[in-house]
Amino acid sequence: MKKKNLFVTTTLVSALVFSAFAPTGFAHDDLDTSGLEKGEVTVFTNEQLESLALPKVEGSKNVSNLTEAAQVQIKQIREGVQNNTADVYAHKGFAYMGTHTANGGNGGVRVFDLKDPSNPVEVSVFANDDVPGTWQEKVIVKTVNTPHFKGDLAVVSVQQLSRTADTSGGFLLYDVTDPYSPKKLGFWEVYSETPGTHELYLETQGDKALVFASNPYADYYSHGEEKDFQIVDVSNPAEPETLWEFDPRMVEGVPDDFNGYNWKDPQGKSRAVFNHSVMVDDNAQYAYVSMWDLGTVILDIKDPENPVYLGRTEFASDQQGSAHSSTLAQGGNLLIETREVYVPVKPGYEQSYGYTRIFDIKDKANPKLLSEFKTDLVDNVEDGVTFANTVHDPKVRGNTLYLSHYAGGVYMVDITNPSKPVQIGQYTPDRGYVWGVFVDKNYVLASDMGQGLKVLTKNNKAAE
Repeated sequence: MKKKNLFVTTTLVSALVFSAFAPTGFAHDDLDTSGLEKGEVTVFTNEQLESLALPKVEGSKNVSNLTEAAQVQIKQIREGVQNNTADVYAHKGFAYMGTHTANGGNGGVRVFDLKDPSNPVEVSVFANDDVPGTWQEKVIVKTVNTPHFKGDLAVVSVQQLSRTADTSGGFLLYDVTDPYSPKKLGFWEVYSETPGTHELYLETQGDKALVFASNPYADYYSHGEEKDFQIVDVSNPAEPETLWEFDPRMVEGVPDDFNGYNWKDPQGKSRAVFNHSVMVDDNAQYAYVSMWDLGTVILDIKDPENPVYLGRTEFASDQQGSAHSSTLAQGGNLLIETREVYVPVKPGYEQSYGYTRIFDIKDKANPKLLSEFKTDLVDNVEDGVTFANTVHDPKVRGNTLYLSHYAGGVYMVDITNPSKPVQIGQYTPDRGYVWGVFVDKNYVLASDMGQGLKVLTKNNKAAE
């Protein structure tokens, strides 16, 4: 694919292009429906992508010479049906892209060979027809070595388009040692009347492989029979074994009569509590569980069958919580927490879309708020704008924080001094809607819901 040079500019995309479909995600703090619109976006074909304006970027320091090397839409695996994309992950020179709900879901995971970053080649698809009526947002790939499996293991979230369907959500396990020919190994199911597993993480702990599954509303809909956060041993991928489930009553201040969803905070405000996502550190020593309005809960998971609650992040009384996802920085001493606030005007709270918070967690029992990073979009409160201006997911490489930000594309932030984060760059595709970002030593990947895979590389040559 032909390389595009980037113009240095501060201009932002000012509007989204709407289409007939409305991709749905979780209702988040609304339990009435199976999904809440994640914004309506146009899903472009590869031919239409060529007609878009050049992407825009501004950058200094280590991101000053980033170039969009490629953009490519995912293939139609069913004639006339164009799926759209969700999160993105990279492993050993291959990109793995999850898919969202457009046109009936079941888009599976798309695998791209990135040998030539300027020409990504989609080489396989998997997890697309295992469970009808579902969507496959999140995929994590790790090299594992257990008594039962040695190779590259992929774990894929499975969510129902309707929680009242006859199927179940959960996660799928695939052998992707040969990315050109993935092989299904197993399926772990969560309580059938929940939407399924939203986000998840995979990590090894000695000779064990563990999946950390976020199953929003499992506690509520199963009446406590299953919990929103579960640790699953997948050392034998054909026979996943649930080891432990998190009960929010472990957290100080959560009452014994907690009903699996609602919680009254110390100020008496009704708060939504459910597990949206989770990530763990290398070797699976600590888990960071995004529990929406309860904050990011920190657990010692050295013994995955008997985790210990350590502490959590807290919010000011006028802040909507919405702890969406997190990552670590500076050797695990910093926690980066993103808050997906998509309803910016809510009685009793500040008027703002979601922004990022940075914590010192050297003492994990007492996370210390160091700073709050707001982009130029979060205070742009407009009637009828949903999701477009909120932050989404964080990734860190070195002292640079990368934030996927829907209509804002990808923001790049210097966190060398975490008490004073400084924006040093931004990548904004024309009419883009960036869901996820992944940072590798050789490239930055962005998943655009309507436009597919974007590959950024460092351009060390003068623009031609």
